[in-house]
Amino acid sequence: RQRKKKTMVKAKSGENVNQKLMLVFKSGKAVLGYRQTLKTIRSGKARLVLISKNCPALRKSEIEYYCMLSKTHLHHYDGTNTELGTACGKLFRCSTMAVTNPGDSDIIQVIEAGRV
Repeated sequence: RQRKKKTMVKAKSGENVNQKLMLVFKSGKAVLGYRQTLKTIRSGKARLVLISKNCPALRKSEIEYYCMLSKTHLHHYDGTNTELGTACGKLFRCSTMAVTNPGDSDIIQVIEAGRV
């Protein structure tokens, strides 16, 4: 019984992130993909970076390093690149993404507080 409760809580928090991502794409601005994410981090425009759990290790470590240097918030998305792309409302896979303008979404505050 306790296992079921934990998975239900985890599923709800995952849905929470997905809902906030959809709101970002409807009202704010974000870029998808490794190269665009690196460009926005380097230019200092990225406010939050999400990485899927099956992103290649070299890419993941490089993005983590750039985020550390630019003091950008980084979140490891608890899903594959296919699930991250679907959560963004796209029909393709996406291993990394950067939120430049959250719009009406409070995704940055939620991830900063660690509620996800």
